[in-house]
Amino acid sequence: MPEPGFAAPSNLVTRPVSDRPEVSVVIPVCNEEAIIEALHLRVSGTLRAATDSYELVYVDDGSRDRTRDLLERICEVDPRVQAICLSRNFGHQAALLAGLDHARGRAVVMMDGDLQHPPELIPDLLERWRAGYDVVYTVRRTEAGLLKRSTGRTFYAVFRWLTRINLESGAADFRLLDGRVVDALHRFRERFLFFRGLVGWMGFRTVAVPYDAAPRLAGDSKYTLRRMLRLALDGLFSFSVLPLRIAIWFGLLVALAGLAYAAFALYAALWLHSTVRGWTSLMIVLLLLGGVQLMIIGILGEYLGRVYEEVKGRPIYLVREQLGNRGQGKSGP
Repeated sequence: MPEPGFAAPSNLVTRPVSDRPEVSVVIPVCNEEAIIEALHLRVSGTLRAATDSYELVYVDDGSRDRTRDLLERICEVDPRVQAICLSRNFGHQAALLAGLDHARGRAVVMMDGDLQHPPELIPDLLERWRAGYDVVYTVRRTEAGLLKRSTGRTFYAVFRWLTRINLESGAADFRLLDGRVVDALHRFRERFLFFRGLVGWMGFRTVAVPYDAAPRLAGDSKYTLRRMLRLALDGLFSFSVLPLRIAIWFGLLVALAGLAYAAFALYAALWLHSTVRGWTSLMIVLLLLGGVQLMIIGILGEYLGRVYEEVKGRPIYLVREQLGNRGQGKSGP
């Protein structure tokens, strides 16, 4: 028997599920058993008030708790829900891609499953989409924590400088995409996904909607410092080769400095008949050159590693099972 919180709303039985709903909401979840019930009640309640034609696509990104079982119960009582269970944890961006591949709506809303993205904002996103915008993205007014706020602003500034893509500081993956944008995204099968950058690069008509991020209802954030750093590097290296050019110019500057120092050494030896005694200057030059070389090799390694991952052609994600309303979604990339 389904738990009391998952009782099907009475008006669902009188509204047939459309072959292609007006809007699909894609929500990746991972180990969210503590809040999945509240999440579904808030999202589905908001959607019922906003439109007669919708579907919910949950993507279980390798949860190890009862998230999968609770999603199965939700699918049993709500015919507008489908759940895509991945074979393991492939990461947030891959889970979003899986949801987009299975979404059938004329518009698709992407949002996180921790309720920091307020579901009550979805009607505003739909209103702007109906007004003609292809992409309706959200921007956080505030960000919890000084460190996260400062590092986030730094990343967005560096990203804009390196890529020339106008990605607004505080922009989130909580956004609405028109079906044409989703179809365009299906043409990208990159291994190192950064949806905010991809959507900005495509250049469709966009508009921003500000929001206040709510405190997490329960559990811990899945975006650790290591994962945020990896996402930032994926975004930077996926959209720009400028770091390679910077390495070239930096290496040239160091080489010129080395030539200048060599000229000074020759002058001191031939005209002044004096040489620098000791090892201090020698160690400084060796350490400086060694550090520059290692840095350039590291940048080259980042790009080469991404080429290596791309040419293998492995699937970006694998689906273990699909629950609920299967619709016309794909079984994998």
